[in-house]
Amino acid sequence: MARVLLALPDTDFDPTEAAVPWRALIDAGHEVVFATPSGRPGACDPLMLTGVLFGGVKITKANAPIYEAMTQDAAFLAPLAYDAIDPSAYDGVLLPGGHAQGMKPYLESEVLQAAVAAFFADGKPVAAICHGTIVLARTKDADDASVIAGRRMTCLPRMMEWSAWIATVATRGNYFRTYPEWVQSEVERLGGTVETGPLVAAYGNPFTVRDGNLLTARWPGDASGFAAELVAMLAEG
Repeated sequence: MARVLLALPDTDFDPTEAAVPWRALIDAGHEVVFATPSGRPGACDPLMLTGVLFGGVKITKANAPIYEAMTQDAAFLAPLAYDAIDPSAYDGVLLPGGHAQGMKPYLESEVLQAAVAAFFADGKPVAAICHGTIVLARTKDADDASVIAGRRMTCLPRMMEWSAWIATVATRGNYFRTYPEWVQSEVERLGGTVETGPLVAAYGNPFTVRDGNLLTARWPGDASGFAAELVAMLAEG
């Protein structure tokens, strides 16, 4: 059995990108330990439960009960604070995404980045999906370079992020625009080699990229494949 750290912000994470991998890990017999900036239980982006763009963009009916189950899990209700993370106590780390403004303390936490750097240094599985790849891009190695420099990976593609923003900017403003710089642009600027996957993304066609101990995915529709690959990585020991 592996022990996996699942880092979340206090608010606004994507429910699918956290809950689907959580369910897969638990079902495979692994332990999941949660961490948030405050050490209090996190809360997902509420609009991903109720829906935006006329209700069309939200967690699926199949995944909503998985998120609800996660929020009742004893470990979810008693997370660590970031400054209590001891990377040596875990076999891997999972970094979900989300795009609303409550994500920023997670995406910008130097304490979390230091912990992620230790996972990289030890060669342990590091898995990030969507905006979780920004945490990776901002994490520095011992040479002060991004840990993703020269690594193959994926992230939220620029076209996908732009499409969500342009479709909702009139009604939601910059809700889908976490930062002025696109996720893909930042990841590439800091040295990641991005593979964007199929032009038309779909829940039935998940896309992930693995490069050694690094596993990445693009959006909630990739979560099932991403989760299965993470379980397979942990099985390798």
